Amino acid sequence: MKGEAIPHKMLSQDAFSQWLGIEILECEVGRCKLGMTIRKDMINSMNKAHGGISYSLADAAFGFAANTHGKYAVSIETSINHIEAVNEGDYLVAESVIEKVKNKLGFNVIEVKREEELVALFKGIVYRTQKDWEE
Repeated sequence: MKGEAIPHKMLSQDAFSQWLGIEILECEVGRCKLGMTIRKDMINSMNKAHGGISYSLADAAFGFAANTHGKYAVSIETSINHIEAVNEGDYLVAESVIEKVKNKLGFNVIEVKREEELVALFKGIVYRTQKDWEE
């Protein structure tokens, strides 16, 4: 299966990312850029977006990009720093770029932005299996 097609297949099978309203903005081998709009049902008791929302967007970008190399790849450790509060109606973009694949483990940092403003910084480690993505 071609690498840039894998995130589209992943999204089509991912009910949670679909519920979030995640859309693939750009995708190529080693890179995936996703976007989504914050809805009212994503707001917490402080009238801000729940932290899990920006985390989930970044995690999806991370996973989608990691899998574009053609092998099943799964996260084994992730974390996020929330830098700015996110509000209902905000449009967030997360881009993951994985340039080199040398071994079974990969490390990546994903910026989550509202326009040009950095709102979160996600870090992740991925494990690459030997299983190929098939159509």
